[in-house]
Amino acid sequence: MARPSYQLIEALRVTADRLEKGAYYQWTHQGSCNCGHLAQTITKLTKSEIHKIALEKEGNWADKTIDYCKTSGFPIDHVIGSMIDLGMTTEDIANLEKLNCPKVLKEVTENIKPLKYSDKSHVILYMKTWANILETQIINQIQKSIKNEILI
Repeated sequence: MARPSYQLIEALRVTADRLEKGAYYQWTHQGSCNCGHLAQTITKLTKSEIHKIALEKEGNWADKTIDYCKTSGFPIDHVIGSMIDLGMTTEDIANLEKLNCPKVLKEVTENIKPLKYSDKSHVILYMKTWANILETQIINQIQKSIKNEILI
């Protein structure tokens, strides 16, 4: 799972909020799908720009993460690199596309399992749940650090 960072948590929440407020969503459009929306937030590129960049390499987002190379010169690898820089792994990106990270799914409280990766409301729920998990990890790290300082 992703390395927790405030920037990634914020990106997940901003993306979920934008989707909740009615942003255009289409799972088959690489700039308006699950990963495309998060990429919009992180890179500040438009859905059209991300879609165009994504089409330069074959496959879906999961395929692109398999072929990811930060020095390839492909713009989509720069986009993926921006996501990785915030703490995500290529596995996180592939999981976001299909909403299938076991750790996130375990924490989903709504009784709508399995999540449908092409359902906007499920994407919102997944992103919010993931952000909450990452935030809890940061809080736990801080608390552990404080306890260690007290013991020293």
